[in-house]
Amino acid sequence: MRISAVDPVEVYVHIPFCARKCAYCDFLSFPAEKDLQRQYVDALLREIRRAGRCPGQVCSSVFFGGGTPSLLPAEWIAGIMQELRKQFAVRQDAEITIEANPGTVDEEKLRLYREEGINRISFGCQSFHNEELKLLGRIHSVGQIRESIKLARKAGFENINLDLMSGLPGQTLQGWEDTLRQAVALHPEHISAYSLIIEEGTPFFLKYGESQTDDGSVPAERDRRAEYGGKPDGRLLLPDEETERRMYDRTAEILSEAGYQQYEISNYAREGSACRHNLGYWTGIPYYGFGLGASGCLPEHLYRLLRKEDEVSRDGVWVRYHNTENMTAYLSGSDYLETEKLEEKDREAEFMILGLRLTDGVEDAEFERRFRRSIDSVFGRILDTYMKAGFLIRENGRTRFSKAGISVSNRILAEFL
Repeated sequence: MRISAVDPVEVYVHIPFCARKCAYCDFLSFPAEKDLQRQYVDALLREIRRAGRCPGQVCSSVFFGGGTPSLLPAEWIAGIMQELRKQFAVRQDAEITIEANPGTVDEEKLRLYREEGINRISFGCQSFHNEELKLLGRIHSVGQIRESIKLARKAGFENINLDLMSGLPGQTLQGWEDTLRQAVALHPEHISAYSLIIEEGTPFFLKYGESQTDDGSVPAERDRRAEYGGKPDGRLLLPDEETERRMYDRTAEILSEAGYQQYEISNYAREGSACRHNLGYWTGIPYYGFGLGASGCLPEHLYRLLRKEDEVSRDGVWVRYHNTENMTAYLSGSDYLETEKLEEKDREAEFMILGLRLTDGVEDAEFERRFRRSIDSVFGRILDTYMKAGFLIRENGRTRFSKAGISVSNRILAEFL
């Protein structure tokens, strides 16, 4: 499928700076002085300019992610947004999101966001219990969450997301339910509810991840989680698997009762407020990535235009690219770190893996439209196997996970690779 200049694309802008690195975070983010932040924004503007009208591509959504984009002066964010409008045909109704940490916004900053067309704000709340926020290494309090949302409403934001995190060390089912209810009481349009993942290279991994015993062996996951509560050394343990499963189930139940529809494994929205930018990722809309470590994924002909390359491109081939993660190299205008060509079979697998994250699943007819062959001719054996096992449901021309299938979704999705 060849994407033309009138087909929509999305833009992701990475702002890697944060006030303090959280104990669980493995994202490309770090604290930095204002001088380095300014140098970075200048380099980011140069990168966007080099794209050179991209070329006149219609842009349906922009997402400022991080890090904490709201740490930057609002005038700098405005300058980035103005440059994007010069290089892309940003639609008047485009969804433009900025991630923010509670406590890092004020009336003036939010006013400038709105003036530049930023119409969606995503607050990284994570918890509505101060002791959990402290454990995570967050810099805000529950009071600052409420105050930031109040200020955003006053500034005219009608589309607010709250990020929440379950499965925290020492967290109980009742504590998670209370966080959900406090979030709902603030009436956000969207809630993203994720389960904590212990990532290597983080302080949390050293404290809560798989660690060696005295004899050098690595304890099994079930042994690590066998005990719930606290260790003699004061280290809290992670909730066991059954508690995590109940947390996931109660998330859907509590949010459904409050009027939020689950549209993806970890995302819930009021009517008409599903995140259009993320839906674009999950449904295969091309996207440009700008900034340190940012990724983009484009049809080869658009990638060639972006890179000012004259080589012949092939229909059906896409290119995923990743910017360098080295700040010195990025500031000097270094080239992309790596690229990966996605042949048709790679895109077919990705279509299934990303599309099945959605509660509506994937549409058989859309698969055939994109790839010019039926979904059964490519993945029929896998689909039949998991449908018979009760993990997939196929009806009304769509394929989606059953409730039982969601709990083993990672294993099933790996089958499509």
